Amino acid sequence: QVQLVESGGGQVQPGDSLRLSCVASGRIFDTYSMAWFRQVPGKDREFVGGINRSGGRTNYAELLKGRFTVSGDKKNNIMYLEMTNLNPDDTATYYCAARLGGLTDSRVSAYRYWGQGTQVTVTS
Repeated sequence: QVQLVESGGGQVQPGDSLRLSCVASGRIFDTYSMAWFRQVPGKDREFVGGINRSGGRTNYAELLKGRFTVSGDKKNNIMYLEMTNLNPDDTATYYCAARLGGLTDSRVSAYRYWGQGTQVTVTS
């Protein structure tokens, strides 16, 4: 059983940066690839970015490339999401997820384990 706990959300102003963390139980990068998703009420959960099982490769939603960065701390079993130049459209609940296998996947259905989410609100 994998447990994922996100933190780092909050309310920020447009143009600000924020770093989210996802702490996993166990040596997650040995077995799972991981990803960040986000969801706005009334809309589908969408892929933000992910990191493969070894932690050596990342991929992103096309529209978020250049502003968002996913990284992993294998020693401490933590995945990060660094977000820069935030705008109100980035307001959402952000979730981390884990799936068996070496490669990330942009589909929600590909992930078995999910965190409880952390809220990010961008407003002036």
